[in-house]
Amino acid sequence: MALDLYYMPLSAPCQSIRLLAKAMNLHINLVHVDLMKGEHMKPEFLKLNPQHTIPTLVDNDFVLWESRAILVYLCEKYGKNDKLYPRDPKKRAVVNQRLYFDMGTLFKRFADYYLPVIFQNQKFSEEKLKQLEEAFDFLEIYLGKSTYVAGDKITVADYTVLATVTAMKVAAEIDFSKYANIERWYAQLSEEVVGHEEVCVQGAQQMKPFYDAAKKAAAEE
Repeated sequence: MALDLYYMPLSAPCQSIRLLAKAMNLHINLVHVDLMKGEHMKPEFLKLNPQHTIPTLVDNDFVLWESRAILVYLCEKYGKNDKLYPRDPKKRAVVNQRLYFDMGTLFKRFADYYLPVIFQNQKFSEEKLKQLEEAFDFLEIYLGKSTYVAGDKITVADYTVLATVTAMKVAAEIDFSKYANIERWYAQLSEEVVGHEEVCVQGAQQMKPFYDAAKKAAAEE
């Protein structure tokens, strides 16, 4: 088995794959791709992934990108049981919904609010902030109904949401104090998930200067 992960340490989607690999005791060869230097546009990477996105997983002759798809693939191919990605159709459907929630709502609204300011010198949008806070409300409701994001046992959905929320808390310094369920879940997983500090927290700290600069520029306008 030869698993290569093309990644950047500060990327939350990349972090979720690394957390899962630790949980499953999978050895992954990490291949650093520096988006800031345009390394994702090199011909050899475009040949692997024409969308030139990270994370990108190479499993021998099989190539896959989109982090939530990679999470599911690793569970289905290398999982010794179905604990992290249940086979029961209803339980799996909830896990899938939460994976899509992170991709299409929680992480997306976080990126939509901050990234145009960080990389395109745009101004913060009040409307986008309201949409992001609505995503927090959704997550708070989910976690009010179960211990974990998709039920009473940890699943792959927790790994992707944990990486996202860590970026929010550590890099962007978002205050979740009014979200008791999110805070309870985050404190629990911070202790429970192997590699959270090393992978997510340290990765988010690398991204923090970008958020700090954006907030400082906005405050000075």
